[in-house]
Amino acid sequence: MAAISSLSFASLPHASEGRVWVVAARSYVSPAFSGVRFRAPNLSSRLSVRCAAAPNDVHVPPTVSETKLHFLKAYKRPIPSIYNTVLQELIVQQHLMRYKRTYQYDAVFALGFVTVYEQLMEGYPSNEDREAIFRAYIEALKEDPEQYRKDAQKLEEWARSQTADSLVDFPSREGEVESLMKNIAERAAGKGNFSYSRFFAIGLFRLLELANATDPTVLEKLCSALNIHKPSVDRDLDVYRNLLSKLVQAKELLKEYVDREKKKREERTESKANETVTKCIGEDQFVSQV
Repeated sequence: MAAISSLSFASLPHASEGRVWVVAARSYVSPAFSGVRFRAPNLSSRLSVRCAAAPNDVHVPPTVSETKLHFLKAYKRPIPSIYNTVLQELIVQQHLMRYKRTYQYDAVFALGFVTVYEQLMEGYPSNEDREAIFRAYIEALKEDPEQYRKDAQKLEEWARSQTADSLVDFPSREGEVESLMKNIAERAAGKGNFSYSRFFAIGLFRLLELANATDPTVLEKLCSALNIHKPSVDRDLDVYRNLLSKLVQAKELLKEYVDREKKKREERTESKANETVTKCIGEDQFVSQV
């Protein structure tokens, strides 16, 4: 089966853990550090233990393994390997994005992820299972799947009503989506938390696609209006197109495999039926001869 390329992202810096200090009233030799003696001030004859925990405002993110475990607990049914392999890779990548210190959810990011998910899960045997997997995936990242769907739909409807010119002219206009786009532009300019990602680039691509903005200069203008580095977007869109191409190839191979196995089962069933008929005819002939 065709291999599916993975998307690589920078590793996530983890928040530091709280430290613990132990102050003893009497001298004590630690069994773990032979020969090292700790002597406390003569303030009290009683043992005093003080713990300095991490500040309350420091959030320690879950590990990748914990996120994957939450996903598996939320959706316990088996997932065909062609889908599961890519899903597991995506959830690792999105975990790293999700728990960056500069991460802040936005609608373009949501549109990008929903676009990738729908492309990946196209042709999944059950629509109900496909939606259940989506919910389990987003909830494993401690986010709201309903918000992802709602924001993606909102941007899609907005983009369909735009032209190439109006799409990039959002800073001069008023509206709900225009306000969302302005907020992204401000944060990307350094006035708030913003973390560029490949899902964001794919969200931009989807906006252009729905607005039928095929001129390459439109993407450049949109990136400029949003204060996004266009070469990064170009690179990530190339990766996305390559991924889609390999997904198509892999799904074609899977379909061929399924059709081939189905044909084999039908042939085995037919052969077994023929054997049964032959056996029955033979028994009838034996009875008539008797």
